[in-house]
Amino acid sequence: MKNARNNYAFIDSQNLNLGIQKLGWKLGYRQFRKYLLEKYGVTKAYMFLGFSPLNQALYDNLQEAGFVLKFKPVIPDGNGKLKGNVDADLVLRAALEIPEYNKAIIVSSDGDFYSLVQHLYDIGKLETVLSPDMENCSVLLKKAARDKIRFMDNLRRKLEYKRKAPPRDGTRGGAFQ
Repeated sequence: MKNARNNYAFIDSQNLNLGIQKLGWKLGYRQFRKYLLEKYGVTKAYMFLGFSPLNQALYDNLQEAGFVLKFKPVIPDGNGKLKGNVDADLVLRAALEIPEYNKAIIVSSDGDFYSLVQHLYDIGKLETVLSPDMENCSVLLKKAARDKIRFMDNLRRKLEYKRKAPPRDGTRGGAFQ
């Protein structure tokens, strides 16, 4: 069934992951992708993340769940921590694809997306900003999104990852939802 809304999601994966962790739970990515489709009519869900070969299994699972992955190489910051800043990539992709989608869903709590959200709101292309965590969401982002911001703290029952019990036949199963 083709979704008449044809909305696109642009997801800051690091912000999403850390925001959900701060709430004390783990996101089920398959459930999240289904939620985006059913609630917001998301036909394409871009997930922006830093690339590390050590995470290949995660990338495979995210693609199987229906996300379009957009990678940026990771580099060590001043403290040696690997960093893959994807903000500019997300903004550029959202801007370049404006003619392709009806509305955008921006998934982040980061105030760096203020200008993008403000622009999408002004031209009638913003469906919502989906912030992982109300408490840690940027005031700038809230201001730009106005009445179109939603928070994920109340979605735990619907979107929490729950590891399935291994099948009784001894096969692996249940490793990713």
